[in-house]
Amino acid sequence: MPPVLIVAHGQPSDPAPAAAELAHFAARVADLLPGRRVAAATLAEPGAMAQALADLGPGGVVFPMFMAGGWFTRVHLPAKLREAGAQGWRVLEPLGCLPALHDLAVQVLAEAVVGLAAPQVLLAAHGSFKSPVPSDIAHHLADKITAALGLPVVTGFIEQDPTLAEIAGLGPQAVCLPFFAASGGHVLHDIPAALTAAGYQGRVLPPLGLDPRVAALVAAAVQAGHPVCAAECRYRKG
Repeated sequence: MPPVLIVAHGQPSDPAPAAAELAHFAARVADLLPGRRVAAATLAEPGAMAQALADLGPGGVVFPMFMAGGWFTRVHLPAKLREAGAQGWRVLEPLGCLPALHDLAVQVLAEAVVGLAAPQVLLAAHGSFKSPVPSDIAHHLADKITAALGLPVVTGFIEQDPTLAEIAGLGPQAVCLPFFAASGGHVLHDIPAALTAAGYQGRVLPPLGLDPRVAALVAAAVQAGHPVCAAECRYRKG
């Protein structure tokens, strides 16, 4: 069966902890895919992706632990495959585009708001000043949460308007879900700083990608083998 390489951005300022976290995650996915070799690499580790591809051999699939489809999935990762001389490799749809992950977000929030009299949801996402796709995915998820749970959802971003620091009026009954794949610098530093600046009073959940149920979602996505969108992301509006 085709080998699997799970790829994440990593943390350029300190690559080792993020790489170890991703390797642990890949081992959990491997347990769910008996008979398939599963490896991990972050883009922040020089040469890590090329080495992993060489170790795994030809004809595999790359699963991106990214929260949107765009330049990294359609351009950068294929270029890395070509640079490494990887033969017959395909890039799959990234984590953030999986409908199953959106369903999990609804479930996580349903569990988190139990016992709250008037819960509000703050969806914290990365966003982009260059592409509308990351925000389109976040707004799609916000609409899904509202439809499923009947809760008001406010969406704030790290790198586009409205920024998290601008989000006001969320009290102690609010729950913030970071729509991120891992606990990198944005989750550990940028989100807390922005929420403090906004006067946020509610609870902050772990990033969605760290939920223990995500490994099974990734294993299922690998088995399904849906490729990344060849042109525009399917969640892009307009």
